Amino acid sequence: MSKGAPIVAELGRPETPQETADRKAESSRVYRSSQTFRNLIAALLVTIGVVIVIVLSVPRGEPVAQPPIDLAAIAKNASTSLDRPVIVPDPPEDWRVTAAEVTGGAVTVWNVTLAPTADDERGFLKLAQAADADRMWAATPLRGAQPAGTVDAGGVEWDVYKIADPAASGNISYALGTQAGTDYVLLYGSRSADETAGFAKTLVPQIKKLQEAQ
Repeated sequence: MSKGAPIVAELGRPETPQETADRKAESSRVYRSSQTFRNLIAALLVTIGVVIVIVLSVPRGEPVAQPPIDLAAIAKNASTSLDRPVIVPDPPEDWRVTAAEVTGGAVTVWNVTLAPTADDERGFLKLAQAADADRMWAATPLRGAQPAGTVDAGGVEWDVYKIADPAASGNISYALGTQAGTDYVLLYGSRSADETAGFAKTLVPQIKKLQEAQ
């Protein structure tokens, strides 16, 4: 005897040829769908694996240290440009020069920026020698601040600037300024009053030479 069509429990009778074809087609569709999903997951895992290998294979190294700024050479060019001696600060052993340049504008200024060498120590000091300027010029870098008195540092009388809102003034909290011949010298930044005054004293010999030269 030939084997009859299977009886479908839900129907209580054998499948018709069309029902059998539909059932097999649906089974094939479900199988293909599951295979596609598996392939997608497999491809995703392979991609993640490749990314991990690339990340791990990239050589790791210490950041390349920036070459030290040749302050003496830059200062020599600045002196030639301004046609006068410029003040060259000598930073303490635990400080470094981070920038040195001449900037133009209404007043030409010799600028030197200094900061601690330790990565975990914050703060900065800036030296600005404004050519042919007086204390009125200081309001520009100090965002309008005016002198609040004077202090003697190294035998030189300095104008004192106390910044009320450092956050609105480029993190500048304190400044000292003095007239050096026809130039105005400003020392400003985010360090304490005592530290700024101590650094100002180291500039006095050059300030006096600048006064004599002009």
